[in-house]
Amino acid sequence: MTAAGLIFSNIHDESLPELTRLRTMASVPFGGRYRLIDFALSNMVNSGISKIGIITHYNYQSLLDHIGTGKDWDLARRSGGIKILPPFITAYDAKGPGSLYTTRLEAMLGVMNFITRSTEDVLVLSDCDTICNIDIHDVISRHEETGADLTVVTKKIDNCGTLSSRHSVVTVDENDRLIDIAGYTPDMTGEVEVFTNIMVINRRYLVGVLMDAAAHGYSSFFKDILSRDIGKANYRAYRFDGFYSIISSLPGYFDCSMKLLDNDVRHALFGVEDRPIYTKVRNSAPTAYRNGSTVKNSIIADGCVIEGEVENCVLFRGVRIGRGSKVTNSILMQDTCVGQNVTLNCVVTDKNAVIRDERMLSGHSSMPFFIGKGLMV
Repeated sequence: MTAAGLIFSNIHDESLPELTRLRTMASVPFGGRYRLIDFALSNMVNSGISKIGIITHYNYQSLLDHIGTGKDWDLARRSGGIKILPPFITAYDAKGPGSLYTTRLEAMLGVMNFITRSTEDVLVLSDCDTICNIDIHDVISRHEETGADLTVVTKKIDNCGTLSSRHSVVTVDENDRLIDIAGYTPDMTGEVEVFTNIMVINRRYLVGVLMDAAAHGYSSFFKDILSRDIGKANYRAYRFDGFYSIISSLPGYFDCSMKLLDNDVRHALFGVEDRPIYTKVRNSAPTAYRNGSTVKNSIIADGCVIEGEVENCVLFRGVRIGRGSKVTNSILMQDTCVGQNVTLNCVVTDKNAVIRDERMLSGHSSMPFFIGKGLMV
């Protein structure tokens, strides 16, 4: 069974406005040297998918810079490869010419050319803000075995307190048949099974439901299509048992980044045999640790210069930590400059931020102190 991929790059930008003001959700930096889209791209490439479309909306210059020709993911190909799908490329826009999509369904109607011109049997749909390392080839195999029209990837969550309204909760019977899907509400307790926003769908079935949606003026893929067809079409669930996280807010981004300091989590994401996470390769000098510097339990990218103390932090490329400074429980993005005798705790900086000498800044894990791109404190 052949497969193509489709990734939504902007679908949840509003949930992380601090970091998506000047970029898409797909290009939000993560883990010291990655972007969020690297996980969706790598999951597909590692499963043998060589034709991937990325649906864009706006602010996608940084995404274009990161993806380039796609060679870092072995997607620089004459046939297939990676395709950036900007808005306004078809006449199927549910709101009429010249309007941007606001829902997943409208986004897919906007790229009908890509979907209808594909010859693959199935499409793998994925959001870019889902953090996991999954064998999509196994999901496709299960999809083929069950003869499903749609297979959604689910994950059992023990602590409902970690969920948000962005999550969809599913109900599955003993045969892994999907029998209900609903939005998460705070009154839900105990163990729930959530939809990871990764799915495998038969291409011809998808074309059919999209054409029907366009004819009826539907706007929601879940409410107007999935909920209506549950019990009529063959919908199945594939339970994923590895590490999974979704970026739904700045505290959620902070929490997921801090989890990378756990060796088991790092191994679950980056240490899976035959399933590496690819990203754009940059040739940077090694990090310099000056005399008197101290680094504990941190992820440090290339090109940094550290003269102070760093503990429980994620530092991106080119970060500078001045002498006498102490940085704990923080995420400093590319080329952030921290002066001398600075104290930082639970701080998130965007790229090129500058923190001058003698500053003391502190947030909390539930509300990190954020400094925007290029700002000086």
